[in-house]
Parts: sequence; structure tokens; C-alpha cells
Amino acid sequence: MKTFAPARRTLLAALAVTPLLFVATTRRGVAATDDTGNAAASSKDAPSYRIDIHNFAFAPNALTVPVGARIVWTNLDDEPHTIVSAAGAFKPSQALDTNDSFATILDKPGTYAYFCGIHPMMVGKIVVR
Repeated sequence: MKTFAPARRTLLAALAVTPLLFVATTRRGVAATDDTGNAAASSKDAPSYRIDIHNFAFAPNALTVPVGARIVWTNLDDEPHTIVSAAGAFKPSQALDTNDSFATILDKPGTYAYFCGIHPMMVGKIVVR
């Protein structure tokens, strides 16, 4: 069955992107990111916080960070995942394969809920103070 894994991942990635086309892409409260969703060069000095994706869950599930923090999600699962802001506060990620990462910077206080666009039962939140 492993011979079908690349085709399945490609299909899942394509299906994941389709609903994301309707997600608002305004970045209220978020610093600029480049086309890959990585934080722009001007934010290299921002403190970084890591969220791992493992066993179809975000760890930690809830995270409190200071204003200007750079958040980096890394997929440790064998299945692809995406990072989508529930309120459209930041640009959604591409499908992340194993060991791929996605980063954004949150520069305004508030609570940012997010989920996996492929597996919507996977949810998390970031509190920025």
C-alpha cells in the first residue's frame, strides 16, 4: 500500500488548498510574511516559539507569547497538515509534509485560534500579551 502514499498526499494537499481559497487573507495583527508564510527578514530578531504537530495534535495546544513573537509550527506526523487562522488573522500555510515548518509573527495582543485545514478536529490557540 505504500506505493499509493505520494498520490494520496498530493490529493490531500490539493483538497486542503481548495477550501482555503475562501479564507480571508488579510493579516490583521500579524507582521509581514513572505510567499512561503515564513516571517519576513525584518523580523529575524523576534523571539521564536515552537508548536509541534504530532499524533494529529498541536503541542502545546495553548501557548501564551509576548507581542512580536514568531510562532513556528513543525509537522512531525507522516500525514500532511495545514495551519489556518480561524479568523483569517494570518495567511494559511501550504500543506506541510513530514518535518516541514510554517512560521508567522503575531504583533498585536489577542487570542488567535487556529486549526488544521485537512483535519479540522485539530485545534489550538495562541494568546498574545
